[in-house]
Amino acid sequence: MDLALLRTFVTVHRAGSFTRAAALLGLSQPAVTSQIRTLERQLGRPLFLRQARGVTPTSMGDELAHKAAPHLDALVEIAETGPDNDASLRTLHLAGPPEFTAERALPALTELTGDDGQGFALRASFGNAEETLEGLAAGHHDLAISTARPRGALLTATTLCDEEHVLVAAPHRAEQIDSAELGPKDAPALDEFPVIEVHESLPFVSRYWASVFDSRPAAPGTVIVPDLRAVLACAVAGAGLAVLPRYLCALALKRGEVVPLHEPAIPPLRTYFLVVRTGTLAMPHIARAHEWLQRAAAHWG
Repeated sequence: MDLALLRTFVTVHRAGSFTRAAALLGLSQPAVTSQIRTLERQLGRPLFLRQARGVTPTSMGDELAHKAAPHLDALVEIAETGPDNDASLRTLHLAGPPEFTAERALPALTELTGDDGQGFALRASFGNAEETLEGLAAGHHDLAISTARPRGALLTATTLCDEEHVLVAAPHRAEQIDSAELGPKDAPALDEFPVIEVHESLPFVSRYWASVFDSRPAAPGTVIVPDLRAVLACAVAGAGLAVLPRYLCALALKRGEVVPLHEPAIPPLRTYFLVVRTGTLAMPHIARAHEWLQRAAAHWG
């Protein structure tokens, strides 16, 4: 059986689409379709059910993927670690949310960009979860950090860490309410405050209100800026209240530039995932970065 046909088949199985598989393989869609039809003729059985949106594997397709994929991934690993391979020439393309990637991931990964013979060049791009996962699936990135767990077989996610969210404001703003007595019914008192957020939909504040106060914020955003670091700067300047990851505002809290308005017994958390295209952890530079970030996350607290 032709290994090229099997590689195409496994890519289609993981991608769930001839179009997406073609982009990942660098082939035209007709070429991918032709290869799958050739493989189906050789086996005498259909491997996929064609649908309006993508394809669904048949039981035969699932069985073949289960048997073939590990061996194809092993061949990729052999090719990537062969005697003529120079890992130092590899480039890792990382994507993730701007604040977390800049403050957490990039400082950790720069330790792997040295000239020790196992290093790699590093390229980073920023985006929200949807943009990041779409780019990863399309082959634009090697490794993604996402706050959403992807569905389907094309992408594989590993839990990286949780971040705690804190409701903060500048000290003079905090003096306007008695934070010590805030409870589930006291959200209206906070609704009188101006709000600083990353989007008009108030994603961070809304999530905090739902988790802590079992309600929705009533006040609209006063300052909307698409970067949590800018949200923090505006909060320090006294523009209003903000919900921020604790790691991002920890220094400002320590300096007293902002103070917590409320400290619930169970603070809201958001989970980050490390995501790769299934099978690409066979590539040494991706596997090393993946493992390195997991180790670093254990110390992020």
